[in-house]
Amino acid sequence: MKINENLYNQRIISIDALRGITIFVMIFVNELASIQNVPQWMKHMPADADAMTFVDLVFPAFLFIVGMSVPFAFNARLIKGDSPKVIWTHTLKRALALLIIGVYMVNSSEGFDSSKMIIAPAVWGFLAYLMPIPIWNKYPKDFSTGLKYVLQYGGMLVLVALYFLYVQEGTGKTGFTPQWWGILGLIGWAYLISVIYYWLVSGRLWAMILFLIICVAANSANLTQGLVLPGWLSFIAGHLTHATLVTAGIVISLLFFDRKIDNKINWPVIGFIVLFFAVGFFLRPYYGISKIHGTPSWTLLSAGICTILFYFLYWLMEVKKQTKWSEFFMPAAANPLLIYILPGVIYYFCKAINLHIIPGYFRVGVPGILWALVFSIIMLYVMKIFNKYKIQLHL
Repeated sequence: MKINENLYNQRIISIDALRGITIFVMIFVNELASIQNVPQWMKHMPADADAMTFVDLVFPAFLFIVGMSVPFAFNARLIKGDSPKVIWTHTLKRALALLIIGVYMVNSSEGFDSSKMIIAPAVWGFLAYLMPIPIWNKYPKDFSTGLKYVLQYGGMLVLVALYFLYVQEGTGKTGFTPQWWGILGLIGWAYLISVIYYWLVSGRLWAMILFLIICVAANSANLTQGLVLPGWLSFIAGHLTHATLVTAGIVISLLFFDRKIDNKINWPVIGFIVLFFAVGFFLRPYYGISKIHGTPSWTLLSAGICTILFYFLYWLMEVKKQTKWSEFFMPAAANPLLIYILPGVIYYFCKAINLHIIPGYFRVGVPGILWALVFSIIMLYVMKIFNKYKIQLHL
């Protein structure tokens, strides 16, 4: 793969803004999930509802943004002079880290036998959420090397110990399994599959469009009644569901930034918006719209909506240069992984010491919705402080 001169040294603030907004909404809806008496349009739709809400768009938006960032990330490493070995090592480490964190998060909330565990499940969950911070923190250059290794390898040892302290519900066995990969794990698989293909085809636009078609076809085949795929193929097709969104992000990113566009309107992007919606609605009678089932209609409609949102931000920020408003969301954009796991650290800490910070009044209805909004804003300001003191997770 060669350096792409069109992408050279560009800072796309609209991508950062979309990432920051997505993370903010994600924190809001995650906190909202614990609030009772919330309208259905503010919750995930049931698996068989054949519908989606804005909540069902958060996960696909994050996958889409991961894809949009891939061409720039690879180009930056090539400009830096990294060898293919260095690039692949970094890619595999990032994907593995997402899988590890995702699986630990899943097992912190379900699948354990609390009566047989040596430590309380809440303490186990607190440590599982906390340890990624010292392990994957991006330490400043003037930070003590010795202390850095103590924190990193100490955190790794704690995670290993947590594995052996876990007792499975029902079987009583020590250790845990990937009951499912968790949100971060699913992102890890989709990222790994997409970037491997991106590298093999040298980021060619036509090849990425072909892969997008393959992802949709595999996703559809995997959900077609009466069609039983071999176990290994079903596993790959399942993860191609989410790779669809990463690949869609790559395609849209290339259409915006890997070609010279003289016209004020990006017609190829508009064409893909129409295509995403057309194919999504065409497949809807066969598979429905469902985030839980991961249907092709859900992925394609989500890709279409994300493309529209990005196009608007691109016009507003890159063309009209209206960027001041986005500063509110940038702390989240700069530290997305930490702001994702920090609420879990707080939750399990409070649970472990039986601390109730928020009165029950703020866990129901409108007061609960307002609290979720306030909590999300607080998290942004916390991230601003963390970023200032160089506490940033970097996979």
